[in-house]
Amino acid sequence: MSKITVRQLQQYKLDGRKIAVLTAYDYPMARIFDDAGIDMIHVGDSLGNVVQGRSTTLPVTLDQMIYHAEMVVRAVEHAFVVVDLPFPCGHLGVHDTVAAAAKILKESGAQAVKLEGGAAVADQIAALVQAGIPVFGHCGMLPQTIHQMGGYRIQRDREQLLADVQAVEAAGAFAVVLECVPEELAAEATQTLRIPTIGIGAGPHCDGQVLVAHDMLGYTAEANQKTPKHAKVYAQLHAIIHDAAEAYIHDVRRATEAS
Repeated sequence: MSKITVRQLQQYKLDGRKIAVLTAYDYPMARIFDDAGIDMIHVGDSLGNVVQGRSTTLPVTLDQMIYHAEMVVRAVEHAFVVVDLPFPCGHLGVHDTVAAAAKILKESGAQAVKLEGGAAVADQIAALVQAGIPVFGHCGMLPQTIHQMGGYRIQRDREQLLADVQAVEAAGAFAVVLECVPEELAAEATQTLRIPTIGIGAGPHCDGQVLVAHDMLGYTAEANQKTPKHAKVYAQLHAIIHDAAEAYIHDVRRATEAS
């Protein structure tokens, strides 16, 4: 299979073909997802939560994003790879935003960056696109502004969301994530835009869906860790890995006792 491009992703919307997106943060997982035929791999700053064990994405650094992205890119032959601009890289002015995004592409080999925000970051998106850097927008609930938003909550402001997604499209983004917005509002945005919408907690009417791989796989650090309501769990890796580790420990100790 050939490498997926921006133009292909946009053609998928025109053809009515849904776009499947998963996060990945290392070589083995990215390799598996690519072999399975995933359309896009998102190296998200969600690694702060699911890999580093942090409560928010805010501490994740630019160098950490590049470190994980480079592993993912090395694993992938088919999927489109997009990397998050971590906080606060997209809000330090046009020059610094372009510099950070260029560093990601140059050092990781990824094809695009994702930038949180709507109309407020339209100038940065336009500058990135002018510099030849494809941009994946992100509107609705914005994890990087969790303290300002007062927590993770559904974003219901119709006028604000539509203004944001239209500003992102006008600035030149090739697609946009809609996170935690009502289903009917996500459907309206999807019908309004020419670029693909990728939903997460936004209902089934977007042009595609994205899930955090650890949520989808039941691969959590704690046995009782809650999965987001929007995430369908397709496996229970926590239990499988836990039981395998217990079996290994048992075998090692039994061998020691036998000797």
